[in-house]
Amino acid sequence: MALEMVAVAIGWQVYEITRRPLDLGLVGLTLFLPGFFLFLVTGHAVDRFNRRNLLVLCQCGFVLCSTLLLLISLRGLKSVHAIYMVTGLLGVVRAFNGPTGQALLPTLVALEHYPNAVAWSATVFQLATIMGPMMGGLIYSFSHGPAAVYAMSIVMAATAAVCSLQIRPAPPRPREPVSLETILAGLRYVWAKKVILGSISLDLFAMFFGGAVALLPVFSREILHTGPLGLGILRSGPGLGAATMALIVAHRPLRGKAGATMLWWVAAFGAFTVVFGLSRNIVLSLAALFMVGAADMVSVIIRNTLVQLTTPDAMRGRVSAVNMLFIGASNELGQFESGITAQWWGVVPAVVVGGAGAIVVVCLWAWLLPELRRADHPNVET
Repeated sequence: MALEMVAVAIGWQVYEITRRPLDLGLVGLTLFLPGFFLFLVTGHAVDRFNRRNLLVLCQCGFVLCSTLLLLISLRGLKSVHAIYMVTGLLGVVRAFNGPTGQALLPTLVALEHYPNAVAWSATVFQLATIMGPMMGGLIYSFSHGPAAVYAMSIVMAATAAVCSLQIRPAPPRPREPVSLETILAGLRYVWAKKVILGSISLDLFAMFFGGAVALLPVFSREILHTGPLGLGILRSGPGLGAATMALIVAHRPLRGKAGATMLWWVAAFGAFTVVFGLSRNIVLSLAALFMVGAADMVSVIIRNTLVQLTTPDAMRGRVSAVNMLFIGASNELGQFESGITAQWWGVVPAVVVGGAGAIVVVCLWAWLLPELRRADHPNVET
């Protein structure tokens, strides 16, 4: 929730300083690049060291980043470069946090319950993505600036660190010697498993083209004419849709034809992105974003289940790091792509063409990867 609050504050703060959509895209780029350069290191670290302790360190890193953003705001600095430096540090922390959390979850529940655990975990996460933007927008609006948002995020990240300490430490795992072969093992495993490669690359390219969230500050201010509070409400739309879908899947688990189901829902993601881009009504825009989040959640649940339940525990950190790299590329590079195309063509064409591009990607993947189209729920590997 703290990260979602910070994301709203950073987006509005940067756009207020420069009024350029490209700078919103650069925020995404600075978040992505650390994960791109560090993903081999982070995956190996997650498989080598105690995952609970790494998770606690990541929460402390989030506290540090929020503190730096608070100091920038309190000093009244109007420099996006200072904000980019902190978002780069935030990207380093996220590069470790994502694989750690993904690899830790299968060790906390029985593997036969893992698909349900993914759905419930996603529900909690999406509740944070609903409440975080709304709280961030509300606090920003009433406090007339981002400082109060960053202060609140410090408290919340510190609370998360304390909660992470309550996780029972797992027994020590055998440590492989550090070598180039062990570091690259995750990449080789993903390349060999075409269903895993297909599912995470589908997410990469579809979300890369279909990412509209980065441009929400522009839509909120220039097209829908709402303030920071409206931005927070719009940004919570995908989270509300995702949380609703996660609850549905938790109660009625997906059965059979996992690959085909994923393809259909990613196509729906692209279609509703087009609807959002064409909308001039905040209610329709919010409804479209709701469905964007719902469609994305089905893809997330299927992808995570395929990745985690077909990967041995000793490899989960490295494979999760590859997965998180693809997710980061789709989200943060998608923000960068949206910022560039919006600067060139305008925000509406950028979103509409991006949504259509996501649908084209689905058609290509269904044709090029029949293994993904025919994929079913995986057998468990330990």
